[in-house]
Amino acid sequence: MVPSTSISKIGTAFSLTFFLSAITLSPVFDPRIHGDADARGASVDFAVNVASHTPAWLQQAIVQAVPSLRDYPDPASVAEVEAMIGQYHGVPAQRIMLVAGAAEAFAMLPRLSPAHPLVIHPGFSEPDAIFGPGVAHAVLDPPFDQLWAPDAADMVIVGNPTNPTGVLHDVSSLRAPGRILVVDEAFLDVVGEQYSMIPAQLDDVLCLRSLTKTWGIAGLRIGYVAGDPALLDRLRQQRAHWPVGTLQIAAARAVFSQGVHELPAIARSIDARRTQMQSLLEQHGFVMASDSRAPFVLVKPPCADAEATRQRLLGRGIAVRRCDTFPGLDLNHWRLAVKPPEDVQALLQAMQEIGALNTP
Repeated sequence: MVPSTSISKIGTAFSLTFFLSAITLSPVFDPRIHGDADARGASVDFAVNVASHTPAWLQQAIVQAVPSLRDYPDPASVAEVEAMIGQYHGVPAQRIMLVAGAAEAFAMLPRLSPAHPLVIHPGFSEPDAIFGPGVAHAVLDPPFDQLWAPDAADMVIVGNPTNPTGVLHDVSSLRAPGRILVVDEAFLDVVGEQYSMIPAQLDDVLCLRSLTKTWGIAGLRIGYVAGDPALLDRLRQQRAHWPVGTLQIAAARAVFSQGVHELPAIARSIDARRTQMQSLLEQHGFVMASDSRAPFVLVKPPCADAEATRQRLLGRGIAVRRCDTFPGLDLNHWRLAVKPPEDVQALLQAMQEIGALNTP
């Protein structure tokens, strides 16, 4: 479905002319602005979607690997961890490739040589940084739950759930002959594996996973790509030797030997906190801009100048994520990581003190 406010639709299919016009209409923005830019030094961080703490068992596994740093990373250890991940998803190990965070996976995508790559927006902007001005956008209308893409797109990149909207999609609707579908599943581990495209073992779908967010190890870049072995081989072309280090391998092994058993409880906790947080925010005039299933929410804050309020909050040590860097959104939107009630109360109290809050 193409919103009437977007580019016009010709007949029942999208022509190449339509696709190229989509490129020219893509808004100018800085795709390399992420939540960490404002979160540094903040005492209350709503801007970054990373767990507040690294589990003790994971820290221990990383520390225990330190004596091995003298040696080069062991390919056999990489294969072992990839087999563990494959077993977790119920797919052969050959369909799994460890990467240095999802960012490395995005950086590999141009090796598949798409002629007309397209990103579903509002969404994670790293693909825009990788492909540059040659990438087109399909910008969804609020509440951001109706997917669409022009027929000419031979690579479509979508988040599931999407960052920053948190919307969970039926991404299979984006599959088409001659197209590679890239699904960013960075947050899906705490939403539900039943929504993943990995177990289907489709030859035209790549799924990108991050291990840094749920487990609080953003400083240790580690993730994986799941997909057809032939596509993974193309991604590996011209890849540097030893792309995943010893500590990253140790962290991934610990996650899939111990951490995955904790995921159901983590997911339940996030769901409960998100529901509580949404209710509290709505009581104070916030509007939920989408139906989030993720560990973050997209909101419209109850203030006349949201950006000025954001800056004043930052001066008080409270960081929220600006959203003008997401095509389809603007400074009147904030993305807020799901936090415990005391952090939400700190946000509301600070807003009240600066006169930017509607009190019940």
